[in-house]
Amino acid sequence: MNRQKHKRVIISGGGTGGHIFPAISIANALRKIDPDTEILFVGAEGRMEMEKVPAAGYQIKGLPVAGLYRQLTLKNITVIIKLFKSLRIARKVISDFNPDVVVGVGGYASGPVLRQAGKMGIPTLIQEQNSYAGVTNKLLAKKASVICVAYDGMEKYFPAGKIIKTGNPVRQNFDTLNDLKEEAISFFGLKPGYPIVLVLGGSLGAGSINRSLADNIGKLRDSDCQWLWQTGKHYFENVKALVSVSFSRNISVHGFINRMDYAYAAADIIVTRAGAGTISELCLVGKPVILVPSPNVAEDHQTKNARALSDREAAILITDNQAVKALVSEAVRLVSDVNKRAILSENISRMADRDADIRIAEEVLKLAGR
Repeated sequence: MNRQKHKRVIISGGGTGGHIFPAISIANALRKIDPDTEILFVGAEGRMEMEKVPAAGYQIKGLPVAGLYRQLTLKNITVIIKLFKSLRIARKVISDFNPDVVVGVGGYASGPVLRQAGKMGIPTLIQEQNSYAGVTNKLLAKKASVICVAYDGMEKYFPAGKIIKTGNPVRQNFDTLNDLKEEAISFFGLKPGYPIVLVLGGSLGAGSINRSLADNIGKLRDSDCQWLWQTGKHYFENVKALVSVSFSRNISVHGFINRMDYAYAAADIIVTRAGAGTISELCLVGKPVILVPSPNVAEDHQTKNARALSDREAAILITDNQAVKALVSEAVRLVSDVNKRAILSENISRMADRDADIRIAEEVLKLAGR
């Protein structure tokens, strides 16, 4: 079969920033290695990739795929119908684009696209971020050519001969954060000279983290620090109203922060969930971190991620059920403990894994050249 002059790559997956931003990083790395690479994203209709991917300069096709409900419900009939429709659409998208290789980064759209690519004899690469593998990726691995992972011991989920340890790709390398600090503080309308606590609940928001701050709004207002608070889109309006009526002038509230380089540059302390992609970024950022793992994930993998850091004194771990009671007090205490902050920064920086996006892109192009 004749191949096109330029390599053609489909990248599938999304649903949350934890899948989308690594996918865009891989695409950027592909273009960096070979600017003529043609890239098409495939995501799930109505999910945030349909907005974020075009904003990054890439074309995307949407599938009507959705996740199964965990409880027994007739709604799952609709989900199954959407799955079969997505499989048909995925096959047509693949046939029309004629890729040399298909990459799956996780999320609803990965399943139909990688399944169809495998049946059509097209090489596939799975990028598994976490220290555990979900059911979908374990099934897809049977036909995958290469599986890029970030953790040791993944042989218990995948065929050992297909595994390559690359680390997790992140949005950027964050090497210039110190140079951006003054500009970043101005960007968010914050005051120079006062410590800044960056609070991140992910692109959709984290209920317990938002509740921890909301229930302790008086402590935030009366603290000697500033709070840069990303609420997630579902919580933004309520939090914005709360901050307004509490006259908390030291709190800057955002539904979603597009300039994460500015957010990281401004921050003295970071409070966040413990997703694999987030942790990979935080190691590069190298600032003191308080992790509040989400309990609503498979095999409680965020707690395992967080413990890997807290056991090395590279982060502070607060469990989700303790967050409302302890999170704000711990953050305020850490602001005033310069020595503890220095230790946390040094230890998390040692865990940084650079250039994962380039390593993955190189594996993608190797497959494309087969």
